Amino acid sequence: MAARQVSSNSLKSIAGALLLALGLAFLFGNLEGIAACINNFAGISAHDAVGIVPALGLAGMHAVQAYALDRDAFLSGLRQNLVSFWPLLVVAIGAGLLKSGLDRRLTRPRASAASSAAESHS
Repeated sequence: MAARQVSSNSLKSIAGALLLALGLAFLFGNLEGIAACINNFAGISAHDAVGIVPALGLAGMHAVQAYALDRDAFLSGLRQNLVSFWPLLVVAIGAGLLKSGLDRRLTRPRASAASSAAESHS
């Protein structure tokens, strides 16, 4: 039974590490494109940057209007935006599996050492 727990923990750790690495690779690939957009944005003049504030306000008002009048289209757009964050979901699942596998692996030796110390004292 202990061998099954060890293999289960090591499989969780391996799967978690693979998912974490894969998710980070995709995430950093997407971040490179975002960084390029920010770099282009940072290259504009101060006069052009002032025009961004009203554009953001109008975009916010358009989002509120879309939510109030056409919720299906709003939810479709929201879903499309959330799909672009799928690497974060892969990273979170990988980190959870890795943490679960490592926690069990690290707490088991302490528990067995404590039980063996208690047996030796009695």
